[in-house]
Order: sequence, then structure tokens, then C-alpha cells
Amino acid sequence: MGVPFLDLKAQYRSIKPEIDEAIASVVGDCAFALGKYVLAFEQDFAAYCETKHCIAVNSGTSALHLAMLALGIAPGDEVITAANTFIATCEPISYQGATPVFVDLNEATDTLDPAKLKAAITPKTKLIVPVHLYGRPAEMDKINSIAAEAGIPVLEDAAQAHGARYKGRKTGSLGKLGCFSFYPGKNLGAYGEGGAVVTDSDDLAARMRRLRDHGSDKKYYHREVGYNYRMEGIQGAVLAVKLRHLDDWNAARRAHARRYRDLLADLPVKLPPEEDDCQSVYHLFVIGTEKRDELLKHLGEQGIGALIHYPVPVHRQQAYADLGLGEGSYPLTEKWADRILSLPMYAELSDAQIDEVCECIRGFFN
Repeated sequence: MGVPFLDLKAQYRSIKPEIDEAIASVVGDCAFALGKYVLAFEQDFAAYCETKHCIAVNSGTSALHLAMLALGIAPGDEVITAANTFIATCEPISYQGATPVFVDLNEATDTLDPAKLKAAITPKTKLIVPVHLYGRPAEMDKINSIAAEAGIPVLEDAAQAHGARYKGRKTGSLGKLGCFSFYPGKNLGAYGEGGAVVTDSDDLAARMRRLRDHGSDKKYYHREVGYNYRMEGIQGAVLAVKLRHLDDWNAARRAHARRYRDLLADLPVKLPPEEDDCQSVYHLFVIGTEKRDELLKHLGEQGIGALIHYPVPVHRQQAYADLGLGEGSYPLTEKWADRILSLPMYAELSDAQIDEVCECIRGFFN
């Protein structure tokens, strides 16, 4: 019957009355840019992340940029991040005229390897940005310890990890600031673009609220040159509705991951790291195989959606050719990029659909 990689219509059908009412309220009140619906979501999401402040913006990329602006990242600075990430982690570094410095992954976690972090720090390092990739938190205790010793702040890229926990604490609350994306396909997705920064810092929060709104604390009075990074009212209202369901959706994703693991355990594929002191939210369920391209083709022929996140590491992208990082610069990231395959993963998946995906994979290997 085929299985889509993602089915946003299924999610909408499950909460349609709530969503329709929320959107109608925004339109009825004409509260289209920031406004009370965005403010209500900010309050709810800050509490959810166990932080003091949430600053809602128009994309996850804007959230990262806003955070780096508030931290004063400037030309000549270096910002350390994971070698295996989406380019949006790195673009705001470049916006500020700073240089991204990459750290290879830890094969046990598929996130930034703390054992390689200290060697990447130089006198120019002004920020460390671990990425909670695929919904699994990075090794934050070790990262924070190294960062504190060097006097460098930590900014979490939690774009794929809404509601994930590390040693009991929510992502977003583990560094100086945490940034989220609400791109429609995320665990908590808007009906368009959206993002947010969370923090406990009163000073950083005040500056980010100003910077997202043309540098203004008061309408038509501008303390500094800012940006138009405001969240739309409709997105705030939609996200507030969805936030009420997020924990249930994440629990469903974890159940799906357990079923995938059970059904694929005896096949020659690398499965996502087991949960230890992390509670992943499985934004993606990513397996690894040396026969990735052949398996991807086989799944497609059977009507099963699968994708690659991400086929070309950032340091090998043409956009960052000026860094001069050739093949072999980050060998584990490069090896993993050639093997990864993301299987269908969304809360509304049925057991029958997961069984179909796994039977198709089993048929390929057998």
C-alpha cells in the first residue's frame, strides 16, 4: 500500500477543530504579527522548555542568528559546531562574519564528540553550538564542562529536539540559550515557517526581543539596527494548540522507534543509538548501511518514502569551499553521510505501516 515519509494531513485531521478555531480567532482579531497569540505561545513554550524566556521568531535560522547577534558574535570570531548537521546551523555564523569550526561525530551517539572538542578551541573561539541531531540530545555535561573551563558560552541547536531530555532536563535549558525550528515537518511544526530562542538570561532576552523587531523597544523608537524576525500570529496560535499534544506525539514516536528496532535488530544495518541518559524524541529514525543507495531505490520502488539527512556534510558543500576542508577532514561524518537513510517517522504511523517498511527492508537484504 506504500508508506509516506511524513503525513502532515493525518496530524491535521487529528486536531482539526482546535486548529480551525485557533486560526479563526487570529483572523477575527486581526492579530497577524506578534500580538497576544504569539505572546501566549511564548509563555507556554518557555514553561515547557523549563526556561524563563521564549522569544518567538520567523524561522529556526533566524532564531540561531538572533542568539548569535545577542551574544555579540563578530567578524574574526570562531564558532564551533558539529560537522554532521544541516547548513542552517552554520549560516548564521557566516552572517556575522565569523568562521565555523567543525568537530567530528561520536559514532556511539551520532552527535558532536566531546573528546574532540577541546582540540578545536582557539583564542578566537567565542561560542560552541552542539546539535541535538535527529531528536537525540548531544553529550551536554561533557560539552558544558569543556566550555566552562574555557569561558565560552554554549548555544544549543535544538531544531530537531522539541521535548527531548538529557539526564532529566529539557533541551533548550542545557546551555546559555537554546534555538528551535518550527518548520512544518518538525515534531512541533508551524503552518509555515517559525522558530524560537529560549533562555534564562533577562538581558539576552530583552535584547533579542528588540533585535527581532527592528531594534525597537517602543514603536517607532529604535535603539539599534535590528531585523524583521517577528513571528506571525497564526503561527503562534497553531503552535500553542500543537504544544498541548507534543508529549503524546513524542511518546508515539518513541514507541515507533522501539518497533523499528525490534523488527530490524537481526538485519545488517546500524540502528540509532539506544537511549541511556537521553530521552530522544525521534524527529528522524536514521539507519545506516553500506548499501544505502540500493536500499533507497528499493524502498522507493515499493512506494515507501525514505530520505537522506544529509547526503553532503556542510564542510563539503560548495557554499563552504572557501574553508578549504577537503575529503577526509572529518572522516566519521563523511563515512556516515554515505550510509545514512531516514525511514518514515511521524506520530500517526500505524504498526502495520512500520511492519510494511521493515518487511520491505528485510526483503532487500534477503
